[in-house]
Amino acid sequence: MNWKKACCLVVLVLFVLGAVGCGGGEKPKTDAKKPIKVVFWYSVGGKVSESTKALVEKFNASQKDIVVEAIFQGSYDDAINKLKQSIVSKSAPHVMQVYDIGSRFMIDSKAVVPVQKWVDAEKIDLKVYEPNLLAYYTVDNKLYSMPFNTSTPILYYNKNMFKDAGLDPAKPPKTFDEVAAAAAKLTVKDAAGKVTRPGITIAIYGWFFEQLMAVQNAFYANNENGRAAAATATAFNSPEGEKILSWWQGMVKSGVAGNIGRKTADTQKAFIGGQTAMTIDSTGVLGDIVTGVGGKFEVGTAFLPRPEGAKGGVIIGGGSLWMLAGHPEAEEKAAWTFIKFMTAEKQQAFWHINTGYFPVTLKAYDDADLKKHHEKYPQFKVAVDQLHSTPITRATQGALLGVFTQSRQEIETAIEQVLNNQASPKEALTKTAGIVDAAITRYNQTVK
Repeated sequence: MNWKKACCLVVLVLFVLGAVGCGGGEKPKTDAKKPIKVVFWYSVGGKVSESTKALVEKFNASQKDIVVEAIFQGSYDDAINKLKQSIVSKSAPHVMQVYDIGSRFMIDSKAVVPVQKWVDAEKIDLKVYEPNLLAYYTVDNKLYSMPFNTSTPILYYNKNMFKDAGLDPAKPPKTFDEVAAAAAKLTVKDAAGKVTRPGITIAIYGWFFEQLMAVQNAFYANNENGRAAAATATAFNSPEGEKILSWWQGMVKSGVAGNIGRKTADTQKAFIGGQTAMTIDSTGVLGDIVTGVGGKFEVGTAFLPRPEGAKGGVIIGGGSLWMLAGHPEAEEKAAWTFIKFMTAEKQQAFWHINTGYFPVTLKAYDDADLKKHHEKYPQFKVAVDQLHSTPITRATQGALLGVFTQSRQEIETAIEQVLNNQASPKEALTKTAGIVDAAITRYNQTVK
């Protein structure tokens, strides 16, 4: 090959290489980094579900490294049953919303990652969160899950009816005796003496019984509500438990309290419709009640009533966000990032405004939109004050029971029997304690 041909060949090779490297052909494509997928199971439908999805969408839009797939699982009980199956098949979600009374089961499942792991790893300052909320989900000095949707019960009352009955609407009843006395004055009867509007109507709901135990600083289960050690029996068959049922039964017997069953939706409708002057319900329905009333009367709110001299407080209800074990560290970290977002002040302000649940972080109260919301619904300040005035004790932390769902149902049956005069408070509670104690024993054996 002469030198001219060699030069031509070199030039040709350089031309080809230049064309490939400088745009004469497309660059080899490399896959962009795929976002980490986090599966989130949630419960609670309706407006709460819509708000949950809105927050998830906001999180996904806020960054590109993590994508959360939110899957509605139906009721809390449905979700727990699905979780049991997923643990066996090793297909558990990364994050799950679980109701408060599912805490004992979640811990005993050994299938969770306590959020304390990430709190410690990132040196999170928990002082910015509501201490009463953290207390419920703290067991053996370890925070197991992050509070998310939280509520407490309060007394709702019709201020207009109070005025008409000669009661001061600025001074709602505080004690059992005061509630009974006010209910008597608020009760309306026809010419024949038949009650046409009771002074108070309370749904037969086990959660209310638990709360009325806590305001007396009384335990629902032994071993200090199952927090000093695993509960081996109930403790509600007590003078405090009898006091609740005797008070309730006395009002129903005298006709000043209505009994329309177990559904809180029914008592809400009765209150909104002016068919009762007082009721007990969750702070989570405050917005719905005020909206439902629509200005027909002024809605008042007050602390949950208690026996004279009782020094306890309320227990939080609702649910929290749990991290499930068995996932790679990167996915676990992504799940924690999602939980931090969901419980941050801006998201919690939105959550509170749209659902009525308490903000879990104190910083949310500085949010401008939340402040406007409280100006519109000043009744919610009572709920916040009640939460902040509740002492943190073993009683107000709430009980930890693996069979809490069954226990709550059995208590509701006991209340029904007492209100229908089928059993005395002592008889009903003794029978119920026997049933639930046997269930606790079976559960504890299964856990072992």
